[in-house]
Amino acid sequence: MEKLYVFGTGNAQAVRCYNTCFALKDREEFFMVDAGGGNGILKILEDMKVELSQIHHIFVTHEHTDHILGIVWMVRMIATAMKKGNYEGQLRIYCHHELTDTISTLCRLTLQGKFYKMIGERIFLVPVEDGETVRILDHDVTFFDILSTKAKQFGFTFALKDGRKLTCAGDEPLSAECVPYVKGSSWLLHEAFCLYEDRDRFKPYEKHHSTVKEACELAERLDIPHLVLWHTEDKRLADRKALYTAEGKEYYRGELHVPDDGEILSL
Repeated sequence: MEKLYVFGTGNAQAVRCYNTCFALKDREEFFMVDAGGGNGILKILEDMKVELSQIHHIFVTHEHTDHILGIVWMVRMIATAMKKGNYEGQLRIYCHHELTDTISTLCRLTLQGKFYKMIGERIFLVPVEDGETVRILDHDVTFFDILSTKAKQFGFTFALKDGRKLTCAGDEPLSAECVPYVKGSSWLLHEAFCLYEDRDRFKPYEKHHSTVKEACELAERLDIPHLVLWHTEDKRLADRKALYTAEGKEYYRGELHVPDDGEILSL
């Protein structure tokens, strides 16, 4: 059975938990999605016993700091492992076309030349198109433009081996135009900036985010059996799971997950 490794669950300004990023595991390999905003990702991987040698596919959703800067550290550490003979094969980093130049430039400006030159030799930036399907870890992964209001961003659907589908909707509320990608999903990964009751405090709508209430109403409307909520504020972190679950259950009858950093969910 495939598993979801939750690396981080916080929004861009979270300091009590790591920025939202994760990986899908099949057998002993991982398809990693984003890397958060810094080298904290390296400790998380170590704590969760995920070896760099198990990661040959990474998808970067968009250019915001809390999603892309950790990629520089992944490139550095994997390039180092390659040079030491501790990493077999290639690393493929998928993203939309505009993002390939951004990632390349960040690496060129921040990494030593010996690491940067691995891009194009054994580390490859792979642009993907809206609606394109790529075979990753023996799964069909279909990327789609979420039509972000802030920066171009892609989500994806991931075909599980038993015929079910998992969808990552990015870090903004799902647009009506993207509903066809989500329909029929068994799992939906969706942002929920805060509780509905805290909307005046955290102002999610000004940031183009949703609350637990809206995310759960969406999943209920689309008849999604399993919903994962993350990319949240971190001021109520100690009680987040209980509070978000309680509010979510008012609007959603499926299986609701509000994971902490470091959790592993069986799909």
